Amino acid sequence: FSAAWDLLHDVSITVLFCFFIVTFVAQPVRVQGASMQPRIQDNERILVNKFIYRLHGIERGDVVVFYYPRDPSVSYIKRVIGIPGDEVSYQNQRLYINGQLAPVQPQGDFYDDSGSPRLYRPRFTEKLGEREHQILVEPKQGALFRPDANFPHLDQCNYTLEGVSCKVPAGHYFMMGDNRDNSRDSRYWGFVPDENIVGKAFLIWMNFGNLKRVGFFD
Repeated sequence: FSAAWDLLHDVSITVLFCFFIVTFVAQPVRVQGASMQPRIQDNERILVNKFIYRLHGIERGDVVVFYYPRDPSVSYIKRVIGIPGDEVSYQNQRLYINGQLAPVQPQGDFYDDSGSPRLYRPRFTEKLGEREHQILVEPKQGALFRPDANFPHLDQCNYTLEGVSCKVPAGHYFMMGDNRDNSRDSRYWGFVPDENIVGKAFLIWMNFGNLKRVGFFD
């Protein structure tokens, strides 16, 4: 009886510890879709830090998981492009933050095997402040941005033939996928309120097809 009780005690402590970790500290997430290529691939398993961003806040350039504003039962992963008060403009496939063009440098092609046919896509390094990340942009293949439907603070956005410009309202964020021509994001469905954010993605803990991709990222 004593051994069984000890086992039950140890299992209970383990379950409570795991519950605490998943609830308050870190949460495993499986990525679905290719909108965050080349940094994050479809079906990769990542870890999301649910605690640290509450202490330090959300910064421009962070990769975050959040509940989709139109359906909070669905989780999305995107990069934070605009924080409260920012003027975000995506015109002719170039990004401007508060009137400043985000510098980009070509980095050669990226082999995209997520769909059919498999394609080589132009890859660039984009710089937001002092932070850099890679994006995919297909020149002259940009989408015509139109809001999917009316969304909160739509009056803060202006849509033209060249792109979209938005003023990020207080308590909200503007999200975009790194795979710019293959991402449904704030350009279409609007801003993400702070309360929808789950946490900051920081680790690819499993890629069953390529273990070399496992590791930390910013």
